Amino acid sequence: MQRDALGYWRVTLDAVPPGTRYLYRIDGHEQRPDPASRCQPEGVHGPSAVVDPAYTWHDADWQGIPLRDYVIYELHVGTFTPEGTFEAIIPHLAHLKALGITAIELLPVAHFPGERNWGYDGVYLYAPHTAYGGGEGLKRLVDACHQHGMAVILDVVYNHFGPEGNYLWSLARPFFTDRYHTPWGDAINYDGPESGPVRHFIIANALSWLGEYHIDALRLDATHEIYDHSAIHVLDAMADAAHEQAQRLGRAAYLIAEGESPRLVAPRDKGGHDLDAHWADQFHHALHVVFTGERLGYMAAFAGLEHLACAYRQAHVFSPGKHTEAQRSLAPMPNARPDQFVVCFQNHDQVGNRPVGDRKGALLTFDQLKLAAGALLLSPFIPLLFMGEEYAEPAPFQFFTDHSDPDLVRGVREGRKQEFAAFVEAHRVELPDPQDVATFARSKLNHELRQHGHHKVLHEWYRELLRLRRELPALQAEALTDLETVVDVVPGTLCLYRRNGAHHAWIALNFSAAPVALAPPAGSWNLVLDSAAARWDDPAAPATRCDPDLLAAHSVRMWVGNDS
Repeated sequence: MQRDALGYWRVTLDAVPPGTRYLYRIDGHEQRPDPASRCQPEGVHGPSAVVDPAYTWHDADWQGIPLRDYVIYELHVGTFTPEGTFEAIIPHLAHLKALGITAIELLPVAHFPGERNWGYDGVYLYAPHTAYGGGEGLKRLVDACHQHGMAVILDVVYNHFGPEGNYLWSLARPFFTDRYHTPWGDAINYDGPESGPVRHFIIANALSWLGEYHIDALRLDATHEIYDHSAIHVLDAMADAAHEQAQRLGRAAYLIAEGESPRLVAPRDKGGHDLDAHWADQFHHALHVVFTGERLGYMAAFAGLEHLACAYRQAHVFSPGKHTEAQRSLAPMPNARPDQFVVCFQNHDQVGNRPVGDRKGALLTFDQLKLAAGALLLSPFIPLLFMGEEYAEPAPFQFFTDHSDPDLVRGVREGRKQEFAAFVEAHRVELPDPQDVATFARSKLNHELRQHGHHKVLHEWYRELLRLRRELPALQAEALTDLETVVDVVPGTLCLYRRNGAHHAWIALNFSAAPVALAPPAGSWNLVLDSAAARWDDPAAPATRCDPDLLAAHSVRMWVGNDS
């Protein structure tokens, strides 16, 4: 290999067939896989493999869909189906489309240690995991999604590399810096000496997903752990490059950040990064506390329906004069749009980071699950569902790994035990072992459930909510100022008034355990949704009917009207 003027080592070989294994020999003795490998068929410590990127696409007419039309379905490839592959997802696309899903979001797929992992321990950013079906399998899945009219979001991790198989640490130390620290170790060097090639490597990776793999959007993991004090922040450079490439290719491409700061989506001239959207987790926190009363850790700042109402009005829970300086940094930017915020009631973090990975279905009644779905899907924001949420999947989503380093395995186990020691002691439960294959197996979905009993009813309820969200003009408003909230007009209730020109919707949410008298303001209204209607009963436990003039306990109703 020869070193070029930019410091890169290069060699060109002819007649190398796809599948050929290769390693780099460093200084004549150490052999290492390629950090930019496109395929690791023998795992993170094995040789890299040559890949032919050619693929015959069938999505020439696909131009993407507007972000405001996204209804996101977050899934983990390994646990979504028994096979745990990209290919195995394809037969499920038709029913997801019928449900009302317009975009699937894949947890990270970059090659990680072993065959079982959430994906956030990836170390080969350019190599879709072979256990999932590799690059070819990912392209087939994206192609199939586009043929169903659905977009694909890929979760990517640009704040750290995983702890096992990260050979960049020995090959290119300038990739990392000890000037900043993340919860997972040293940060990636985006602003120090020799950071230019690092920035190029990461931005080129983002462009490869959006370009070669036809991915529609990237979800940028934990952007608050991406440290960069350069004149041009790496997120700014990435957004510019992604949007320029999308314009050349003639289709939409979006960057969606995980992070709370409104500056993520603010314009550059307002000090922002001008990304397309970001996760607004405070909506989840406020809704979770209203339902469960759990106020541990960061949930302690949330209490009552007023915080939830605030989240509806501006995506963030912020009251001027009542917060610390850090919290005031979350004040929403003027003229923010609903389609700049992704909200949820369940996601991989909020389920999987609970000690035993229990879903909301293990915490709430059937009526509360219906109410929660209404609270989420009738909001003005981009909704995200976590796989199985739509039919109350009972399987947990637990934390699992497949590391080969005994010290790392021990460290992960001990770290989990320390983190959840108080919970284990209080509830007398056994913490799942992340390395045990049974932990992974327990987390797999059973799609057959959606055809039976209360699972089927809930699935139909989600489909009806998404139909109304899609079809009712009053729910299509594009400004947060087109929503008003009324809290505790009757104790335990929250009302949303949504309007779009001459079209209006009045949504009444009863979080209390008793029926209440609550109706829309005077005017001509048509009741279009009632979660307490007989068709939405649990077949195994039909509800006791209350006075039809009352809003049932743990229920939601929606009325629509217009100015004509």
